[in-house]
Amino acid sequence: MILVLRALGVGDLAAGVPALRAVRAAFPDRTLALAAPAWLTPLIDLVGGVDRVVTADGLAAPLPALPPVQVAVNLHGSGPESHRLLQAARPAELWAFASAEAGHLVGPTWAEEDHEVRRWCRLLSHYGVPADPTDLSLAVPDADVPHRATVIHPGAKSPSRRWPPERYAAVAKRLAAAGHRVLITGSPAEEPIVQQVADHAGLGPDAVARTGLGELAGLVAHARLLVSGDTGIAHLATAYRTPSVVLFGPVPPRRWGPPPGRPYHRAIWHGTRAERGDLPGPDAHPALLAVGVDEVLDAAAEAERHAVTA
Repeated sequence: MILVLRALGVGDLAAGVPALRAVRAAFPDRTLALAAPAWLTPLIDLVGGVDRVVTADGLAAPLPALPPVQVAVNLHGSGPESHRLLQAARPAELWAFASAEAGHLVGPTWAEEDHEVRRWCRLLSHYGVPADPTDLSLAVPDADVPHRATVIHPGAKSPSRRWPPERYAAVAKRLAAAGHRVLITGSPAEEPIVQQVADHAGLGPDAVARTGLGELAGLVAHARLLVSGDTGIAHLATAYRTPSVVLFGPVPPRRWGPPPGRPYHRAIWHGTRAERGDLPGPDAHPALLAVGVDEVLDAAAEAERHAVTA
């Protein structure tokens, strides 16, 4: 068995797709197990090539008993906790960044400023496995969802990455007035924000899209446009080449943004304070608060102008 650890969220999984596919290609005849949260399974199925999902929600709980592991691959973090979780599975080899605390000294050095996609491709390159950082696509799920909707996603796990709801509402209202079919999405925990945006935009109840993860992926795959913060759904837009406007703060797009050379993905970033390494706080980061409604609408028009039509 080949065991890969990526026990994080939607955006993390999407950013790890090129590395995960490279591992699959390197061991075509081995069982490939991915340690990840079980709720991500619908999205993992869209990656392809994973034979087994091993439930792992973060690093707090040990992994279940597993068959012998030939290679354990840490696509989760720099260690030592993630290294130790995999070491407990007693793999014949551990592929991971160097961590003296975990007693793993043979890996490459962690670089905080790496782009998240290229970080894991660089790890695999160290172990002789080529990975293509542009291999970001996902299969389109067979889901009954609206086509050509403009999706507004106001939520994000960290409050510091949430643009003010009233500004999302202003964008939604003006796009709807311009003829867009606007849908507001969010997790169950984000429902108050979703409803606030819909209400302030003057949209009816049908504008609130309640979806599971597979349906959300299908909605983005068929969308006309996505407007969101730096959160998982933005990576779905990248995977499906859906025109998008992504608002960044406090983390810059050079670390988590869409790949270069895609003018239909527009990253907005006003990062003077974030460049100095400000930690996430309880309110929207200054880099986000500097973003204006007109700026987002202009970026949306540019993203659509460059939309892939083939």
